[in-house]
Amino acid sequence: MNEPERGYSVLVWRDQLWRPSSMMKIPTTNLLDQLGGSAYLGGRLWRLPPYSANTWHRHLDQWELYVVLEGTGRMRVGNDSLTIPRHGCVLVGPDRLRQVFNDTAEEVLWLIVGAPRDGVSGRSAEAADFYPENPRTLPPELAGRVWPPT
Repeated sequence: MNEPERGYSVLVWRDQLWRPSSMMKIPTTNLLDQLGGSAYLGGRLWRLPPYSANTWHRHLDQWELYVVLEGTGRMRVGNDSLTIPRHGCVLVGPDRLRQVFNDTAEEVLWLIVGAPRDGVSGRSAEAADFYPENPRTLPPELAGRVWPPT
C-alpha cells in the first residue's frame, strides 16, 4: 500500500465502499485500504445484522482492537462470551479464537483495528492457521439460528 501523499487522507461516510464479507456475508468496509493506509495496520467497520455472526477465527501475529460504535456488542474469545456496551472495547491477542456476533433484533456496528497486519512478520500461513475449527460455527447464543441466510 502507498502512504497518503500529504501524510493524511480523509474518507467520509457516503464514500465508503461496503460489501458483504466473503464467508459470512456481513456488511463490511475496509477503511485502511480505502484511505491508502499503512501496510502494518488494518481497519474495518463491520455492520452485524440481527442474529448474525462473523467467522470463528484467529490471527497469527495480529492484535485486534474491537470497538462498539452502535448497539450492544457481543463476542466470544476462547470459551468466554462477552457483552460490550456502546463505546466499549476489547483487545484480543494473537492466536486467540474470536468471533463477533449479534444475538439481538438490533443492528450492531463494530470498528475493528488490527496490527500488525497478517503476513507482515513473514510467517507463512494457511487457512487452517486462521480457522483451526469450522469458521462458520455459530456461538451457543445463536443456537437454532442459521447464518448466513440461504
